[in-house]
Amino acid sequence: MSTQKKGVIGILTGGGDVPGLNPAIRAVTIRATREGYKVIGIRRGWAGLVDIVRDPQADNSNNFQILTEEIVNKAGRTGGTFLHTSRTNPSKVRRDRLPPELQEKYTEEVNDLTPEVLKNIDFLGLDYLIPIGGDDTLSYGVRMYQEGMKIVAIPKTMDNDVPGTDYCIGFSTCITRTIELADSLRTVAGSHERLLVLEVFGRYAGFTAMLPTMAGAAHRCVIPEFKFNIERLVELLMYDRSHNPSHYAVVLVSEGAMFEGGEMVFTDTSTDDFGHMKLGGIGDLISARLKEMTAKHNNGRMVDTVNQKLAYLVRCGDPDAIDSIVPMAYGNLALDLILKKVHGRLVVLKNGRYDNIPVDIVTSRKKTVNVERFYNTDRLRPKFESFEMNPLFIMTSDAI
Repeated sequence: MSTQKKGVIGILTGGGDVPGLNPAIRAVTIRATREGYKVIGIRRGWAGLVDIVRDPQADNSNNFQILTEEIVNKAGRTGGTFLHTSRTNPSKVRRDRLPPELQEKYTEEVNDLTPEVLKNIDFLGLDYLIPIGGDDTLSYGVRMYQEGMKIVAIPKTMDNDVPGTDYCIGFSTCITRTIELADSLRTVAGSHERLLVLEVFGRYAGFTAMLPTMAGAAHRCVIPEFKFNIERLVELLMYDRSHNPSHYAVVLVSEGAMFEGGEMVFTDTSTDDFGHMKLGGIGDLISARLKEMTAKHNNGRMVDTVNQKLAYLVRCGDPDAIDSIVPMAYGNLALDLILKKVHGRLVVLKNGRYDNIPVDIVTSRKKTVNVERFYNTDRLRPKFESFEMNPLFIMTSDAI
């Protein structure tokens, strides 16, 4: 399919959607086409490379599209991803999700379709592939690199937990929306003199709860990295409420937070292709327990709670300023590498400067909050100490 002298670049977005994906696609496409490359947008993340029918006459429009400046300019200022996304892991495709044309060839309950992905990449004539995603999406990008594909990866996740970079696309907008929503819900909590419990995303890392709390959106936060004592949380929140002229207090709860002696809370036992069960419900449990235990700190009278999952409200809509600028820079960084014929890299922000590092950092370790340095485990809130020479978002550095 290649008609350009310099070659063909594929780009895909996987995992959860966040504001900033379309600006990244736009940056890659405009720069690449002007440099003489053809750009192909892969639809639905890695799923778009799984079920291509390798026949020039077949209709594969649901799997990819040729990108032009006109196409990306229309979407470049909007949120979400116009290429669509999925949580498909081609190395672990369940039999009931096999494309019809592959059902006779692959008969296991779980199948590795990497050989088909590689053939489909050859069919499309891709010389380079730019996956944009979190650690799950990019972990398969590492697999592709190990199989010989020229990969240049861009980190995206509002949890900001891709290792090796201080910043992932989507994080700033998530923090901005969390602060805005918390401030809006204060009027309800204050009017009724209640405790406000807000559950936010964050499976293994608590950055999305920590940063808004540090910014003043909440009095306390509980995060996946530290199992909290519910009695201590009640005590602290009731203290906050009693010392607030409006008689309310706010706690931000990471979806992966755990009670002392407990485990993560899931909505059901089904898993996605990367083995993750769907989280959700810890905010409900904390809210119920708080209400039961408040009487001890309120002369025998229970205090009601306002319980709200912020969920998709923090990942929908248009990107903020940072998630408009950083994706543009990341896209151009990716093209810089390709023009230099460099691959197997992850573009990153380190200490306020753009850079790139080996892509296999993604599978080498997890990135989480440094509890000892940034979280007060007694006060259940971020530590306010020296900010000198810390990154823009204070606690997001991941030294390599």
